[in-house]
Amino acid sequence: MPEIDVGATRLHYVLQGPEDAPAILMSNSLGTALEMWDPQMPTLGERFRVLRYDSRGHGRSAVPPGDYTIDELADDALGLMDALGIERAHFVGLSKGGMVGQALGARHGGRFISLTLCSTACHMAPKDLWDARVRTAREQGMGALVDAVVERWFTPAFRNSGDPAIRRVREMILSTPAEGYAGCCAAIRDMDLRDVIGGIRVPTLIVVGADDPATPPAKAEEIRDRIPDAELEVIENAAHLLNIEQTVTFNHLLIDFINRTG
Repeated sequence: MPEIDVGATRLHYVLQGPEDAPAILMSNSLGTALEMWDPQMPTLGERFRVLRYDSRGHGRSAVPPGDYTIDELADDALGLMDALGIERAHFVGLSKGGMVGQALGARHGGRFISLTLCSTACHMAPKDLWDARVRTAREQGMGALVDAVVERWFTPAFRNSGDPAIRRVREMILSTPAEGYAGCCAAIRDMDLRDVIGGIRVPTLIVVGADDPATPPAKAEEIRDRIPDAELEVIENAAHLLNIEQTVTFNHLLIDFINRTG
């Protein structure tokens, strides 16, 4: 699997699709790896140049010690584009990835054709909750967190369906380095993008699951209300990982938006 140094951090990535096709950069959520986007690849892989990567502290990327910031995570993503010679791209990010997308759109909007921000927020209080997750990850490991995470990420009906995606997501969570998870929790804890995203001028689609307890529709509405001309789509019967739970609906919304903006 290819890896590349971006600043002082080594990032693992996969670049697929025709070399002359429009590029899409996909950024993973907290506690997952680039494989979280596997359900989208049959739809995207033949028509677009798709760049997926493990954010720092996740998957097979390096795990710098200490707390991270959303700006550092955004710099990683932009540095990866630079290293691979990708001048402009559509951006798709979920949860933490959507936070990265907001920072990129506000600071480097000219590098992006569109932003699709999924299951995300521009501010996540209270800080005490994130402090507790940082301590749990560092002191007890990911096994102490996995059950609660899976419960937040999928609706009860999907969790009880026996879908093999549940097992794969659990494995991703458990294989996430505890230090990397904690570092990204700190980035989310300290993030406040409310005053900067009003400057985004990139066509923006916000997608949220109707049953998402982690970043509920009110969080999506807050982003929509702050970004000029942003669109909002609510997917029924979906919680946090809506790209997995409602793949067909999500893929349709994503392709339609990219086609309209690209």
